[in-house]
Amino acid sequence: MNEKLAYLRKKAMSLPLTPGVYIMKNKQGGIIYIGKAKALKNRVSQYFGSQNNHAVKVLRMVENVDDFDYILCDTEFEALVLECSLIKQHSPKYNILLKDDKGYSYIKVYGGEWPNFKVVKQKDDDSAKYIGPYMSSGGISAAVDRAKKIFRIPTCNKEFPKEYGKSRPCLNYSIGQCSAPCAGKIGKAAYNENVRQALEFITDGSDRVVEKLTAQMLAASENEEYEKAARIRDTIKAIGRISEKQKVVAASVKEQDVFAIVGARQGLNPKACLSVLRFADYRLYDSEYFIIDLPENLPEARHELIMRYYTMRDNIPPRIAIDGETDSPELLSEWLSSKSGRKVSITVPQRGEQLRLLDMCRSNSAQKLALYLGRTGKATAALDELGKLLGLKAPPEFIESYDISHTAGSNNVAGMVVFKDGLPLRKSYRRFSVKGFSGQDDYASMAEVIDRRLTEYEKNKDSEEGFGRLPDLILLDGGKGQVNAVIPVLRKHNLDIPLFGMVKDSHHRTRAIALSGGEISLTSKRSAFTLVSTIQEEVHRYSVAYHHAKNKKSGISTTLTRIEGVGEARAKALMKHFKTLKAVAAASEEELAAVKGMGKSAAHAVYEAFHSETEE
Repeated sequence: MNEKLAYLRKKAMSLPLTPGVYIMKNKQGGIIYIGKAKALKNRVSQYFGSQNNHAVKVLRMVENVDDFDYILCDTEFEALVLECSLIKQHSPKYNILLKDDKGYSYIKVYGGEWPNFKVVKQKDDDSAKYIGPYMSSGGISAAVDRAKKIFRIPTCNKEFPKEYGKSRPCLNYSIGQCSAPCAGKIGKAAYNENVRQALEFITDGSDRVVEKLTAQMLAASENEEYEKAARIRDTIKAIGRISEKQKVVAASVKEQDVFAIVGARQGLNPKACLSVLRFADYRLYDSEYFIIDLPENLPEARHELIMRYYTMRDNIPPRIAIDGETDSPELLSEWLSSKSGRKVSITVPQRGEQLRLLDMCRSNSAQKLALYLGRTGKATAALDELGKLLGLKAPPEFIESYDISHTAGSNNVAGMVVFKDGLPLRKSYRRFSVKGFSGQDDYASMAEVIDRRLTEYEKNKDSEEGFGRLPDLILLDGGKGQVNAVIPVLRKHNLDIPLFGMVKDSHHRTRAIALSGGEISLTSKRSAFTLVSTIQEEVHRYSVAYHHAKNKKSGISTTLTRIEGVGEARAKALMKHFKTLKAVAAASEEELAAVKGMGKSAAHAVYEAFHSETEE
């Protein structure tokens, strides 16, 4: 608890109800957080009021606040601009969600009279020519690779003219991706022209280069330089082939960025991945991702992440697509428009091509996060989608699911399956025999089973394993009736665990998620639908298998207890010794009498019962 909380609260209550920026400082006077507010008094006083409603990150920040300053502004937009400027200047600890450690990239042109080029991370103090800097190393590396293939620039480490014409051409020459100066297949002037056009292709773009090459091809043809015209034609075709490959991921919007955040629980330090897909000239040209701490407030986090991203990147497109709501979208759009010098719109796609691009971005986030956490991408994406669909604070790491199985009210049993990180955790599966009543009552059976499971938690919670660990989500095989039956049990144990039912259609396939008073459709959420269907099928299989085993055991027990002189105790002793009913029937009287608790008369009765039945 911050000892200066009372002082800070009193100071905050004296602030005016006007827009401004507040600056939180620690005991050393260092700036640890900068924020903006539409009404300073209301916003800053929230930090130093009740500490029960704060997120973990905010609590940590408040604990370290020793004092704060503020700057008044005329409008909220002015406060936003000032906030961004101060954050960029001071990089406060609790503001920085994104850390840009990728650095700049350059194109290094080297080699004197036979030049070549490559992507490097920094400039050297040499005679080479450098083009750049480029913020996106992935984008510029791809562009260099494309240019070398189109204009047939060598990708080997041979030096020219030192090694000119001294070796045989490699495979790249055979497939039309190298001009083979090593074998003397091209002269210096033609080679230099190829390099010049390749660099022009990278810096000016394919459309402008194709336009120039087309003019050169027509001029060569008119001058009856047919071989030259044919070479230029082949280059134009190569650009077309490469460009078509790039259009595999294309969009009807000429220029835009797409943002998506996928989160995952990972013990005490849940993580998330922000992915950005960047489109220009109607096609994907670059992508970036950032691993961050899982935000507790996604709309607020989206606002901060987008602002932070565009303080690190200069190029802001006219359209930005995001995967959910963001705080103050109009204000954010105004700031982006002011920074870029043109109108910038923010949209949340709901259907069609734009939704597919958003799904692709989300899938990229899931794959990168899965790689970081050592999981599968599909499971990470499904858990994130399920968490958002159900309104959970974070994607569920542990899911418990329950199903009841019986035959007309007899041999009531339940199965509990556990999924960790979207995959079955079979060592944690549990089986229950319903003991509280006889007859058919699925609601009461489910309530009894959950009550017994949570009672075990109270006994074992210090171990934090098995029953000593609570799930992040409970899924019941059934509708709102089962959910309503179990809600009082959670209240009884004073536990707040997200609880939902899994509803089947008339063909016994998963259809929806049940709430206490309604349903959530799963049809449009493919990843979540697949995960919930898998869980529902697994818990049903497990509970039915236990019910069948219990029925079989019950039938065997009944067969033995029908014999005169054999009760439950002797029946259990026989089955424990011989394992199967067939082995009991094949045993001699002496072998039966040797079983503890049997005796000669009981052994004779069992022997006669089986052998007389066999004769009949």
